[in-house]
Amino acid sequence: MASKTRRPAPPAPSSIHRYSPRTRLLAGILAVVMLGGVVTVGIASLADRGGGGDNGTVVLNPCPAPDKSDGPRYRFTARPVYCLTSGVTYAAVFDTSEGEIRFTLDRTGMPETTNNFVALARYGYYDNTLLFRIDPSIGIIQGGAPTTNDWSDPGPGYTIPDEGGTFHRLANEGVSGPFSYKSGQLVMARSAGLNSSGAQFFFTTTESVSLLDSQGSYLLFGATDNAGQSVLDAMMDLYVVDPESPYGGGPSHEIVIHSVTIVEG
Repeated sequence: MASKTRRPAPPAPSSIHRYSPRTRLLAGILAVVMLGGVVTVGIASLADRGGGGDNGTVVLNPCPAPDKSDGPRYRFTARPVYCLTSGVTYAAVFDTSEGEIRFTLDRTGMPETTNNFVALARYGYYDNTLLFRIDPSIGIIQGGAPTTNDWSDPGPGYTIPDEGGTFHRLANEGVSGPFSYKSGQLVMARSAGLNSSGAQFFFTTTESVSLLDSQGSYLLFGATDNAGQSVLDAMMDLYVVDPESPYGGGPSHEIVIHSVTIVEG
């Protein structure tokens, strides 16, 4: 895999660590966990948006300007207020080094997840970042880590509620959920707990992603068209094995997200 240069990022980015074979194996196991896991959960009220301030009051993050003039911003005190307009459809257009991908967002079935992604995109959170992980074994391409450009990224400072169905905590501390997956989807990554998605996401690229159906807990909130799928296929074709990578391999050259633009319709 070609050597990588870091994209512009907020101050004090950390380097990508190298791992021993045993640690890489454990990291590979955890990688699937980092893409999902949680207990039966209710969706938080739209009014419950804040974190506690010094005096116990709710701290709200306002809606970002659609033209990204409020960004770039990478850290927050709480998840965004609800900013989606009733009756309006939303799409996320990824301008990448390999081509453009347009995802129609499911704001009806996944309002909290869609709102979170729209807000982060309008803060410029995803601009000039890498799609840092390709995993053909489960058919995904992962991104959304502006500070470190790897899965160790600290995230935006909050997590969002699980939604779209019923979630159950598993005996292994993972989570099962209601979703099934196929190629051409936009899905939130997560850690092992309930309500643990934040900003990282992945594209589903091949039918191998159906292996994640046994978990079904990754929040599915967007789908692309045939043109977008062609770009995803080209990205997956860049995969090369790399024993030094914590992921076991990656793209032969950097795949850059130049920008994510939200389009209303």
